[in-house]
Amino acid sequence: MTNDLEQLYAHYREGDNQFQLAGGVEGITKLVHDFYTMMAQRKESRKILHMHPTDLTESREKLTRFLCGYMNGPELYEEKYGPLALGPAHGHLAIGSTEKEAWLLCMKDALALQSYPQEFKDFMYLRLCVPAGRIQNRD
Repeated sequence: MTNDLEQLYAHYREGDNQFQLAGGVEGITKLVHDFYTMMAQRKESRKILHMHPTDLTESREKLTRFLCGYMNGPELYEEKYGPLALGPAHGHLAIGSTEKEAWLLCMKDALALQSYPQEFKDFMYLRLCVPAGRIQNRD
């Protein structure tokens, strides 16, 4: 990374800047809505969509709550569900690199729909590669 990019990314890591730039709970809810819309539209993500319940209400809520905390906002997931261990929470699902990449593709598409600055979209995509990697449990 260049020094300018490192400085910019450092700014995003300060306090709750990520959470605020994402639009708070409302903005993150929109991101999650767009993510699941992309998942339903892309053939690459059919397999991971079918890993979810038919009614996505709880899945949307859990992802929204997780992302709020992950973006240095309120720990809404933990408040409702307790501590989250991503690996064990997804351990019953066969998630390989194909599924991880499909999830990231849908998230990249959802980020593209947001009114965030492009640098923030790029930063968030890189940040989201971390939890995506943590839930992968197959080669």
